[in-house]
Amino acid sequence: MLMDGFDRGVIPLLGLAMLVLAVVAFVFALLAREDAYRAADKQTKTFWLVILGITVLVDFFLGMLFLEIAGLVATIVFFVDVRPALKQVSGGGRRRGGSSSDGPYGPYNGGR
Repeated sequence: MLMDGFDRGVIPLLGLAMLVLAVVAFVFALLAREDAYRAADKQTKTFWLVILGITVLVDFFLGMLFLEIAGLVATIVFFVDVRPALKQVSGGGRRRGGSSSDGPYGPYNGGR
């Protein structure tokens, strides 16, 4: 009985969450400029669009757990490694002024 509820409630929600995450990553990859990938020294835009596009298709149509997990890993790599690098080279970082020695609580003066 517990497994029946798990199969009907939790598993589809996890699948939906992985699909939404893959679609969002695909859109972010699509909107980034091609030269930003080269400047960030990452794989090409086409590479990421193919990988994330396959992930979306697998999550939406096939539902094979092994391929879904592989796609989830690719999506996480995109969000954790590629997207921040793209934002940094595109000038989309969080910095809103201040010097390069500013820390989270103000400027760092080297213990002076």
